[in-house]
Amino acid sequence: MVLDSQLHISSMEGVSPDQESVDSGTKRSSVSSGSKSRNRNEFLYKFLDSEIFTAKLEDWFEEVLENSKTKKSVFDVPFELIDLQKFDYALEGISFQQLVRMPSAICASASDGVEATAYLAVEDFLHACVKGLWEAFWGSQDQSLPFTVACLYRDNLKFYHAEKAIATGKLEGLSATGILLKNPRHPHGKWGQILTLAVLSPDIGNLAVDHESYPSSSVFGKALFYAIRMLLSRSSNKSNYSPSLNSVFVLLVDSQYGGVIKVEGDLSRLECDPNNAYECAAEWIKRYATISVSQIDRIWNELGNANWGNIGALQILFATFHCIMQFAGVPTHSIEDLAAEHSSRLQTRRAERQLGDVRSNGNGMFRFQRRSVSPEIVEVQEDSIKVKSEEIVKLEVGSVLWLEDSNWQKGYQINELLTSGELQFYIASPVEEPGKSLFLYVGSRISQLEAWEDMNWWYQVQRQTRVLTVMKQKGLSSKYLPQLSASGRIIHPGRCHRPSSGQNCDHPWCGTPILVTSPVGETVADMVNGGRFSPEETLRCCHDCLSALSTAASAGIRHGDIRPENVICVRSGVRRPYFVLIGWGHAILEDRDRPALNLHFSSTLALQEGKLCSASDAESLVYMLYYAAGGAFTDLDSVEGALLWRETSWSRRSIQHKLGDMSTVLKAFADYVDSLCGTPYPMDYDIWLRRLRRNIIHDDDPGKEIDTSG
Repeated sequence: MVLDSQLHISSMEGVSPDQESVDSGTKRSSVSSGSKSRNRNEFLYKFLDSEIFTAKLEDWFEEVLENSKTKKSVFDVPFELIDLQKFDYALEGISFQQLVRMPSAICASASDGVEATAYLAVEDFLHACVKGLWEAFWGSQDQSLPFTVACLYRDNLKFYHAEKAIATGKLEGLSATGILLKNPRHPHGKWGQILTLAVLSPDIGNLAVDHESYPSSSVFGKALFYAIRMLLSRSSNKSNYSPSLNSVFVLLVDSQYGGVIKVEGDLSRLECDPNNAYECAAEWIKRYATISVSQIDRIWNELGNANWGNIGALQILFATFHCIMQFAGVPTHSIEDLAAEHSSRLQTRRAERQLGDVRSNGNGMFRFQRRSVSPEIVEVQEDSIKVKSEEIVKLEVGSVLWLEDSNWQKGYQINELLTSGELQFYIASPVEEPGKSLFLYVGSRISQLEAWEDMNWWYQVQRQTRVLTVMKQKGLSSKYLPQLSASGRIIHPGRCHRPSSGQNCDHPWCGTPILVTSPVGETVADMVNGGRFSPEETLRCCHDCLSALSTAASAGIRHGDIRPENVICVRSGVRRPYFVLIGWGHAILEDRDRPALNLHFSSTLALQEGKLCSASDAESLVYMLYYAAGGAFTDLDSVEGALLWRETSWSRRSIQHKLGDMSTVLKAFADYVDSLCGTPYPMDYDIWLRRLRRNIIHDDDPGKEIDTSG
């Protein structure tokens, strides 16, 4: 077995891998085994066209299709669900390489450019798979990867890196992407050293959408064709053949979905007649091969990002793991060893996210939770990162901060320091308008985004700036939404020695991002703690927050982090107080975004699957109103406990009863949200805004409805 660390597929010329197998196999074979080896190599030399082979299996495909109508499953699955779950636990501590090239979701319909992008993306994905698995189970990051990834060109059955194949006009001839052993003596690869092949086909995703069991005959036939070639090539290469190589995995992928086909069987029953190669191979598949087919499931989301935790990606990873084990042997770290650390990792993650380290309010009724980080952020031990205290921007009351944008500079005087959990922000006034109050948030430089606190600052400033900018660009306007007043970078004291545009100087404040928003108000959390949240304000708070969610939802934006600290009551400069939904740093703009995790206020779906449905924000709003109305929470220190509390509270209708003490319309609203949660049905904001509006009257004009303009 060759485990050379330097394999560069640099030449586009060379002898066919099959011809090389013929020559080398003949020279090495002994008198006793030479005849069988030569027969198999001659068989491979004639077994070159997957379409002819597929045609020979046409009656078998029809039989499979007919049987699938009466049986739930004609083929077994390659992996049991419990094994996938254990493997999933083992992968928890593994961070896979960030993918730069991603497939287009319109691969099935489009041009060579889209197809080229898909091949590049599949190559990147397989490289990330094999690299992450090798480093986690067999080696370390210091050891070189003994595998390479390249695309198969069907005209000569040789392998080329996708970029080089595309650049030399071979795109139309590419038929699969393989993981191979690095072998500098064979720059175009050897079939006996292929770990697995991934067949790119644009119709794979249709199986998942249409809930069909098996791929089309053309795709299925091509997969079986490659499986036989790999099995025969391995058996012909006596230098590295072992009984563990008598099964192969072929991967099926398109721009979003993927699946696995496993083929194994006794090759001694395959009649290697070169003059009748396709018939012999088809007969072996029908009579002696054992075939397993997985379900087709999602790997990439619609934006092209790999979802490593999805069942589709998990199946690909598990198949790749078995393929590596066939060539590299038993891993240094077993699945059982890594999976056994699941509980300790879970406890560590809870501690890092401070899910149990909380501060209670005055009456001990509620425990505030730290916002979680995105699951896309790689976890690190906090004590491994030492952030110097002088690198964190700290402003004092009375000091003036200058903000620089691309075209102007603006000064803000700090009037008050506020806290939200472990985060600080400020109330400030523009130097030229000292009577105007604004919220001012100070972020953290990109180079400092290492500790958990820095990531929270990133969500509070950089991410929220992006969300508010998107809202502004989409023309969203509501007085119940925060307004972006300014954003830019801090102008630090002293002279700035910035080396070039886009880079920062050595000053720890240089490049620190700033966000300024309006209006300013008191958070619901502080109102409740101070006993200033009256029952009459519960209806108004519900209406105003729901109005903000409705406006954002019209542009496909969801909040994802509704809690008492993220709702403020605006009183200054207005005739009647109103509430504004702030804290949009965790907002969901696209599929890959993840909501914050809060054991008391996150929706059920957010805790279960890390995503939101149309009613998830409304569910979080109900929990916040329940808390503000004096509802009792149990001590929640785990996701399991939080989900159990939700199930118990909804089933006993304790949430509805508590809100019903405030207003019957709030009780009805809670019932509506309960019926909608977890379903695909859209939230009807308008009807509830009208009902809430009818129940809110002005103190100075009984009977008159609330003014919801703005």
